[in-house]
Amino acid sequence: MKVVIGDIASNAVCVKPSTKCEEVYSIFENNPSLEGIVVEVDNNPIGIVMRTYFFQKLSTKYGFDLFMNRSIDLVMSKELLTVDRSLALTEVSPLAMNRKQENLYDYVIVTSKGKLHGVVSIRELVNKLSEVQINIAKYSNPLSGLPGNHIIDETLNEVLTYEKYTVLYIDLDSFKEFNDTYGFKEGDGVIKETATIIKSIIMKEDDNLAFVGHIGGDDFIAAVPYFEHEELCHLIISRFDEYIKRFYSEEDIQRGYVKAYSRQGKWENIPLLSISIAVIQNKHYTIGTIDELSMKAAEVKKYCKEIKRSVFLALEDIAETHHFG
Repeated sequence: MKVVIGDIASNAVCVKPSTKCEEVYSIFENNPSLEGIVVEVDNNPIGIVMRTYFFQKLSTKYGFDLFMNRSIDLVMSKELLTVDRSLALTEVSPLAMNRKQENLYDYVIVTSKGKLHGVVSIRELVNKLSEVQINIAKYSNPLSGLPGNHIIDETLNEVLTYEKYTVLYIDLDSFKEFNDTYGFKEGDGVIKETATIIKSIIMKEDDNLAFVGHIGGDDFIAAVPYFEHEELCHLIISRFDEYIKRFYSEEDIQRGYVKAYSRQGKWENIPLLSISIAVIQNKHYTIGTIDELSMKAAEVKKYCKEIKRSVFLALEDIAETHHFG
């Protein structure tokens, strides 16, 4: 589950640009833990006054006499880092750390629909980011590095509340036979590369709600907050089908299969690895629980497996063809 900057924003102490510096001085004196004050007009942030900078200004020669009876807009910094409350912590962090040295410890100002929502200190940002990263590492699959079942369940519960969503249940066909033929090391390589392909296609920078997880073994899951899934699925399949050739001998590629024991324990010609994608959306169905989502995905995957090549099928496609619902 992604943590956005709005989740950790606290209420900002605000003043108008015409506020006298002596009043700002009193606010800081009466609130020893207060790091900064936002200067705003009609709830639009236009400047910031950080405690350290403010007192440095006053401590200069004649600074106290020069500024105390003048308005705060003469002292405030206009170098603001303003972000929308929906921005993920992982995206805010590099923005905050890439600021000028003199602004490095200024508040991050958080807005909602263009209006002031709150502020986040660098200490709060770093602490929460560390907590999130530790949590992700704790619950991530050690092979792929993708979030595992604990985070997958949390995320799917959230996804089910979206107005629109597409969930992709993705797994590999003939993976056991590949492992038996080429060994677990090569099998691990296939899993890692599959994870990389899916993540690179799903996790777009402008989409904070996109998600990719590793259920385990050769099973993956992805979710996006929209219905347009065809291009995503075509890209995953085309990249997988092209890359997977690197794991086979030239002889097997030419034949189009490998000789191996099947799951039934018989010596058979096993097709080369392919990828199946079961597409579940709330376009025509209301799905209330993760269990219901998983059951529908399992049914769609069953039909995917009947097609002996990489394929994606949507829930409504299955319903139309097989009266499934």
